[in-house]
Amino acid sequence: MMILIGVLVTLLGFVISVLSLTLTSSVGGRLVLVLLGLAVSLFGIIGVLNKHYQKRNLEEGVRRE
Repeated sequence: MMILIGVLVTLLGFVISVLSLTLTSSVGGRLVLVLLGLAVSLFGIIGVLNKHYQKRNLEEGVRRE
């Protein structure tokens, strides 16, 4: 379940970045939206997906011992 949430959050960040082209015509506004999309994508990758894999590896390590 966490993998699906992480992928969806990452894709949401990508969609925010792409939609910046149609939402505003000013360069500054596009820059802000692209940076927001990048931050959301990084949160999905580092915050959600990475945390899930680290937790899974720790649980497997405990089982092996």
